[in-house]
Amino acid sequence: MVGRKESGGLMKTSVLREIQETVIKYADIMSKIAGVDVEVVDENLFRVAGTGMFRSQVSQDMSGEAYVYRHVLATGRPQVIYSPGEAAMCQNCPKKGKCGEEIEISMPIRLETKIIGVIGLVGSTPLQKKMILDDERTYLELIDQITDFITSKAAEVLESQKREALTAALECTMNRMEQGILLIGETNVITMANEAAAKQLNLTRLEGLGIQLEDTGDSIINQTEYRMKVNGHSYVVMGKLYHLEQARGGYGEIFVFNEKKDFHNKVYSMTATLNVGEMIGSSRKTQELKAEIQKIADSTSTVLITGESGTGKEMVATSIWKAGSRSDRKFIALNCAAIPEPLLESELFGYVKGAFTGADPNGRIGKFELANHGIIFLDEIGDMPLYLQAKLLRVLQERKIIRIGSNQVIPIDVRVIAATNKDLKKMIADNKFREDLYYRLNVIPLSIAPLRERKEDIEDLTWFFAARYAGLFGKKFEGIEDKTMEALKNHKWYGNVRELENTLEFMVNMIEQDGILTMNTLPRDFFTEDEEEQEEKEGGAFQMKISSEKDIIPLKDLEKKAIREALDFYGDDTKGKKDAAKALGIGLATLYRKLEE
Repeated sequence: MVGRKESGGLMKTSVLREIQETVIKYADIMSKIAGVDVEVVDENLFRVAGTGMFRSQVSQDMSGEAYVYRHVLATGRPQVIYSPGEAAMCQNCPKKGKCGEEIEISMPIRLETKIIGVIGLVGSTPLQKKMILDDERTYLELIDQITDFITSKAAEVLESQKREALTAALECTMNRMEQGILLIGETNVITMANEAAAKQLNLTRLEGLGIQLEDTGDSIINQTEYRMKVNGHSYVVMGKLYHLEQARGGYGEIFVFNEKKDFHNKVYSMTATLNVGEMIGSSRKTQELKAEIQKIADSTSTVLITGESGTGKEMVATSIWKAGSRSDRKFIALNCAAIPEPLLESELFGYVKGAFTGADPNGRIGKFELANHGIIFLDEIGDMPLYLQAKLLRVLQERKIIRIGSNQVIPIDVRVIAATNKDLKKMIADNKFREDLYYRLNVIPLSIAPLRERKEDIEDLTWFFAARYAGLFGKKFEGIEDKTMEALKNHKWYGNVRELENTLEFMVNMIEQDGILTMNTLPRDFFTEDEEEQEEKEGGAFQMKISSEKDIIPLKDLEKKAIREALDFYGDDTKGKKDAAKALGIGLATLYRKLEE
């Protein structure tokens, strides 16, 4: 019901107006029992109920009069006016002397600590006044009792409004959360669900459906793994179940969850670099490689990429991913040489809470599980220890994994791409790599030629990297001097594309204001390796000559022996080679070149 306009707006509603029918009923009952007229006003001085001479004035605004009621609302104390019109608070009333009242009892209506209205007993005749005065206490008790009835009804309405508001707020909050939320009744029936839950479970409506939750026993990243069955469908989800001990209204539990693949996507991000359309190079070998990638991209067969360090094996792997049918799925990369051997197994297969001493207490999801339905790229596969090679072989054969510390078998659908700069066949002969794993990985072999064998790509890559770093550094780039380009194309590039990129980054930093890359922008040691190579050739010829005269060990053999001892000591992985080169007093690119020779 709408009140009069006040200060340009509508009169505020009140709880007594919400229950107006009930208030009118109680006012009529009280009037019949007491034999006097009754009226009830709310906190806004709106007449909610009235009997007798007030009946025709119900639902009217009384803020311009009702001075006694205003006083009761302000003080919270009952008032008895024995002589209306003569009392002090009646002096300014516009109805003074013509209100027709002989006596009035006004009682505040309280709801908790708030006064929500006033109930008044009005005697309009001398007889009614006498009746009230003869038994004033009884009338006060009666009005107090009726007040309690009205307050109880008002409390019910307010409680119902609070519940409705809370439910509306809960639904609003739930539907703005990315996680799925289910409110489950005591009979294992879903009583409320948010939009995210319906979307994740691919069901249009969840309310009223039965649900079964089974804890698998695995806990990862503070989330428990559950098998959930709803409407005949089964799901594996990660979430938490909260029990509502004091719940009412059919709520027994709240289940907050993410479907497993969505949970993985939120916890870990994908690894990606270039796609096949961005592979730079116009050489015949690069064009052939691009064509091969297009042919094998949609396959599920394993791929083994071989090539020297720095040739771009991860770029080729991501190109296969982007060109294939799994381009909208995850691409997870793991460098087997960059992770300490004791941690590699947990990185690959993950572990559950409490799996081993020193583990993350929350558990961890392995790279294979993260890559499910997508692609996993295992770089530097030649550095994987033999015991893990056996486990990897079993995963490739069975397409199942088990987290460390768990007994749950997890089926996976993952395409494996591996890469190495090592001679795996030689490692097989040396019992350092499993032959059966090699053939399992080498279903589709892809070989990347070193940069020195595809010189046409050098010019393409030079322009590409120069433009990229000029943009990154805010430098002006207008072109490359012909002499400088020839020097770049004739360089050996034992570090391959990675070395070329680093060189161009340095050159762009050194570029002059004219924006031209010249010989002066090349690194200081750019020509050193070529000079060393020439010296070694000349020295080798001299050694061959004198070795026939005396039993002298050629420097080449001594050098080979020193390099092998250094690698045996520091290790044959990428870090070991860096340390070995430093100990030998040569550059890493020089070491790679000597190893190739």
